[in-house]
Amino acid sequence: MTDEAPGAVEIRRFAAADEQGVIDVILPIQREEFGIEITIDDQPDLRSIADFYQSGTGDFWVATMDDRIVGTLGLKDIGGSQAAIRKMFVAPDFRGRSHGVAARLLESLLAHAEHRKIAALFLGTTDKFLAAHRFYEKNGFAEIAKDDLPAGFPVMSVDTKFYVRRLSPAA
Repeated sequence: MTDEAPGAVEIRRFAAADEQGVIDVILPIQREEFGIEITIDDQPDLRSIADFYQSGTGDFWVATMDDRIVGTLGLKDIGGSQAAIRKMFVAPDFRGRSHGVAARLLESLLAHAEHRKIAALFLGTTDKFLAAHRFYEKNGFAEIAKDDLPAGFPVMSVDTKFYVRRLSPAA
Protein backbone atom coordinates (compact mmCIF):
# COMPACT_ATOMS: atom_id res chain seq x y z
CA MET A 1 0.00 0.00 0.00
CA THR A 2 2.91 2.34 -0.57
CA ASP A 3 1.33 3.90 -3.66
CA GLU A 4 -1.24 5.88 -1.67
CA ALA A 5 -1.55 9.62 -2.22
CA PRO A 6 0.22 12.10 0.07
CA GLY A 7 -1.95 12.80 3.08
CA ALA A 8 -3.47 9.29 2.97
CA VAL A 9 -3.15 6.93 5.92
CA GLU A 10 -1.09 3.82 5.17
CA ILE A 11 -1.16 0.61 7.20
CA ARG A 12 2.06 -1.41 7.16
CA ARG A 13 4.15 -3.79 9.23
CA PHE A 14 6.36 -2.34 11.92
CA ALA A 15 10.03 -1.80 11.02
CA ALA A 16 12.85 -1.15 13.51
CA ALA A 17 13.06 2.51 12.48
CA ASP A 18 9.47 2.97 13.74
CA GLU A 19 10.29 2.36 17.42
CA GLN A 20 10.40 5.98 18.63
CA GLY A 21 7.33 6.91 16.57
CA VAL A 22 5.39 4.06 18.21
CA ILE A 23 6.43 5.23 21.68
CA ASP A 24 5.54 8.82 20.78
CA VAL A 25 1.96 7.75 19.96
CA ILE A 26 1.37 5.36 22.86
CA LEU A 27 2.93 7.01 25.91
CA PRO A 28 1.11 10.38 25.75
CA ILE A 29 -2.26 8.63 25.30
CA GLN A 30 -1.63 6.42 28.31
CA ARG A 31 -0.19 9.09 30.57
CA GLU A 32 -1.77 12.40 29.57
CA GLU A 33 -5.10 11.44 28.06
CA PHE A 34 -6.02 8.63 30.45
CA GLY A 35 -3.88 9.46 33.48
CA ILE A 36 -2.31 6.02 33.72
CA GLU A 37 0.92 6.11 35.68
CA ILE A 38 3.05 4.09 33.27
CA THR A 39 6.47 4.71 31.77
CA ILE A 40 8.40 3.33 28.84
CA ASP A 41 10.38 1.26 31.35
CA ASP A 42 7.11 -0.39 32.43
CA GLN A 43 6.62 -1.56 28.82
CA PRO A 44 9.77 -3.38 27.71
CA ASP A 45 7.85 -4.78 24.71
CA LEU A 46 7.99 -1.31 23.13
CA ARG A 47 11.78 -1.47 23.01
CA SER A 48 11.77 -4.96 21.44
CA ILE A 49 8.70 -5.01 19.17
CA ALA A 50 10.26 -7.28 16.55
CA ASP A 51 11.24 -9.94 19.12
CA PHE A 52 8.14 -9.62 21.30
CA TYR A 53 5.42 -9.35 18.64
CA GLN A 54 6.83 -10.35 15.25
CA SER A 55 7.45 -14.00 16.13
CA GLY A 56 5.34 -17.11 15.77
CA THR A 57 1.93 -16.06 14.46
CA GLY A 58 2.28 -12.55 15.91
CA ASP A 59 2.98 -9.24 14.19
CA PHE A 60 2.82 -5.49 14.72
CA TRP A 61 1.35 -2.82 12.46
CA VAL A 62 1.63 0.94 12.26
CA ALA A 63 -0.64 3.46 10.61
CA THR A 64 1.29 6.31 9.04
CA MET A 65 0.46 9.57 7.37
CA ASP A 66 3.20 11.44 5.57
CA ASP A 67 5.84 9.33 7.38
CA ARG A 68 4.37 10.09 10.85
CA ILE A 69 3.09 7.18 12.91
CA VAL A 70 -0.52 7.86 13.90
CA GLY A 71 -1.65 4.41 15.04
CA THR A 72 -0.32 1.10 16.38
CA LEU A 73 -1.54 -2.45 16.84
CA GLY A 74 0.29 -5.52 18.13
CA LEU A 75 -0.55 -9.22 17.99
CA LYS A 76 1.27 -11.54 20.41
CA ASP A 77 1.33 -15.29 19.75
CA ILE A 78 0.28 -16.97 23.01
CA GLY A 79 0.22 -20.55 21.71
CA GLY A 80 -2.57 -22.98 20.97
CA SER A 81 -3.70 -21.09 17.83
CA GLN A 82 -4.49 -18.12 20.07
CA ALA A 83 -3.13 -14.59 20.13
CA ALA A 84 -3.34 -11.48 22.27
CA ILE A 85 -4.11 -8.06 20.83
CA ARG A 86 -1.98 -5.39 22.45
CA LYS A 87 -1.04 -1.75 21.99
CA MET A 88 -3.98 -0.58 19.88
CA PHE A 89 -3.59 3.18 19.98
CA VAL A 90 -4.59 5.92 17.56
CA ALA A 91 -3.40 9.52 17.88
CA PRO A 92 -6.31 11.81 18.86
CA ASP A 93 -6.37 13.72 15.56
CA PHE A 94 -6.76 10.46 13.62
CA ARG A 95 -9.61 8.82 15.50
CA GLY A 96 -13.10 8.26 14.20
CA ARG A 97 -14.73 7.03 11.04
CA SER A 98 -13.42 9.83 8.83
CA HIS A 99 -9.88 8.47 9.04
CA GLY A 100 -10.77 4.84 9.73
CA VAL A 101 -7.35 4.18 11.28
CA ALA A 102 -8.50 1.79 14.03
CA ALA A 103 -10.77 -0.11 11.63
CA ARG A 104 -8.00 -0.46 9.04
CA LEU A 105 -5.48 -1.60 11.64
CA LEU A 106 -7.96 -4.22 12.86
CA GLU A 107 -8.70 -5.32 9.27
CA SER A 108 -4.98 -5.91 8.72
CA LEU A 109 -4.76 -7.92 11.95
CA LEU A 110 -7.85 -10.01 11.12
CA ALA A 111 -6.56 -10.80 7.62
CA HIS A 112 -3.24 -11.86 9.16
CA ALA A 113 -5.02 -13.96 11.79
CA GLU A 114 -7.09 -15.73 9.15
CA HIS A 115 -4.00 -16.40 7.02
CA ARG A 116 -2.10 -17.74 10.06
CA LYS A 117 -5.12 -19.87 11.14
CA ILE A 118 -5.48 -18.21 14.54
CA ALA A 119 -8.64 -19.52 16.23
CA ALA A 120 -9.16 -16.89 18.94
CA LEU A 121 -8.04 -13.36 19.70
CA PHE A 122 -7.94 -12.08 23.28
CA LEU A 123 -7.35 -8.61 24.62
CA GLY A 124 -7.20 -6.77 27.89
CA THR A 125 -7.92 -3.11 28.39
CA THR A 126 -8.58 -0.63 31.14
CA ASP A 127 -12.08 0.37 32.14
CA LYS A 128 -11.12 3.96 31.20
CA PHE A 129 -11.00 3.24 27.45
CA LEU A 130 -14.77 3.52 26.87
CA ALA A 131 -14.53 4.29 23.15
CA ALA A 132 -12.27 1.27 22.73
CA HIS A 133 -14.85 -0.95 24.44
CA ARG A 134 -17.51 0.19 21.95
CA PHE A 135 -15.11 -0.36 19.05
CA TYR A 136 -14.24 -3.89 20.13
CA GLU A 137 -17.87 -4.85 20.77
CA LYS A 138 -18.94 -3.41 17.41
CA ASN A 139 -16.23 -5.54 15.78
CA GLY A 140 -17.33 -8.88 17.20
CA PHE A 141 -15.46 -9.04 20.49
CA ALA A 142 -17.32 -10.33 23.55
CA GLU A 143 -16.42 -9.43 27.11
CA ILE A 144 -15.14 -12.32 29.21
CA ALA A 145 -14.04 -12.80 32.80
CA LYS A 146 -10.35 -12.65 33.63
CA ASP A 147 -10.62 -16.28 34.76
CA ASP A 148 -11.65 -17.27 31.21
CA LEU A 149 -8.39 -16.07 29.66
CA PRO A 150 -5.97 -18.71 28.38
CA ALA A 151 -3.00 -19.45 30.63
CA GLY A 152 -0.56 -17.83 28.17
CA PHE A 153 -2.36 -14.48 28.05
CA PRO A 154 -0.04 -11.65 29.19
CA VAL A 155 -2.20 -9.71 31.66
CA MET A 156 -0.98 -6.16 32.23
CA SER A 157 -1.39 -4.53 35.63
CA VAL A 158 -3.74 -1.88 34.17
CA ASP A 159 -6.03 -4.46 32.49
CA THR A 160 -9.48 -4.58 34.08
CA LYS A 161 -11.71 -5.64 31.12
CA PHE A 162 -11.09 -8.59 28.84
CA TYR A 163 -12.48 -9.57 25.46
CA VAL A 164 -12.37 -12.50 23.04
CA ARG A 165 -13.17 -12.85 19.38
CA ARG A 166 -13.36 -16.40 18.11
CA LEU A 167 -12.43 -16.83 14.48
CA SER A 168 -13.68 -19.46 12.08
CA PRO A 169 -11.10 -22.18 11.68
CA ALA A 170 -9.59 -22.01 8.20
CA ALA A 171 -10.66 -24.76 5.86
